[in-house]
Amino acid sequence: MLKTRFTELLGIQHPVVQGGMQWVGRAELASAVSNAGGLGIITGLTQPTPEALVKEIERCRQMTNKPFGVNLTILPSLRPIPHEEYAKAIIGSGIKIVETAGSNPAKFIPMFTDAGVKVLHKCTSVRHALTAERHGAAVISIDGYECAGHPGEDDVTNQVLIPACVDKVKIPVIASGGFADGRGLAMALAMGAEGINMGTRFMATKEAPIHDNVKNKIAEAGERDTALIFRTLRNTSRVFKNKIAEEVVRIEREKGVNTKIEDLAHLVSGERGRKVYEEGDIDLGIWSAGMVVGLIHDVPTCQELVSRIVAEAEAIIRGRLAKMVA
Repeated sequence: MLKTRFTELLGIQHPVVQGGMQWVGRAELASAVSNAGGLGIITGLTQPTPEALVKEIERCRQMTNKPFGVNLTILPSLRPIPHEEYAKAIIGSGIKIVETAGSNPAKFIPMFTDAGVKVLHKCTSVRHALTAERHGAAVISIDGYECAGHPGEDDVTNQVLIPACVDKVKIPVIASGGFADGRGLAMALAMGAEGINMGTRFMATKEAPIHDNVKNKIAEAGERDTALIFRTLRNTSRVFKNKIAEEVVRIEREKGVNTKIEDLAHLVSGERGRKVYEEGDIDLGIWSAGMVVGLIHDVPTCQELVSRIVAEAEAIIRGRLAKMVA
């Protein structure tokens, strides 16, 4: 067993977290990860209303008696989102672990901490990690350039970002972006992190509530099969390289700094992305995927995946690395 400050703080068995993912982080997946000894996370804004989120939390409780959390991503949107109402719904549901991400969480961390909720803040730079720590976050989830979704604008890979963050913050740090196996977990621990956060890897599991076409596409893909979009808008997002993503990149290349979200809205709507997961048409819309697709080759259960990752990491730490010490 791998024991870290992170596992002890949250009362979980393994230092493996399933990060929040829009349209993917539902009760089925979160409960399966928690039952496997990791930390499952429901994605708050996947639910259409705060009231629906309360019902999803209760549904997850019927599937697991282990700790699980809720993600609240705070980002600008084409439609106004009542983030504060979602936060109140999370607190009212008795959730004790929240993953925040996106914009500065200063407004929300005190709300959660005052209610006894431990906040894991996902960020893409050391300066943002220090801000979250100052506002009361319990854990930093540092997100490298390799990650799916929003990697920030600094383009710093985890090889540098993890130790740089660990050197500066006092609270536990978990590593996010580019992790899929025991080698990655061992690497993260060696660099000072106390666990890993995985999104794309958990998409390719039996319990992920998305179409098998998406899971199989991830398992077939290589490390070059992602694309960065919204670079011109300074809101970079890493997605799977499909026809829609390539069209977005083409428009941004042609328009350059004059690109406006209105030029892309018809291609990148969340509704189109949701239908990819539901209907299995890989090219219907954009969908998030990290460079780690190049390390994913199967679709196991969450139990099989978490157990395998931890066993691989333990074997590396106790075996191969130990033997190198003369």
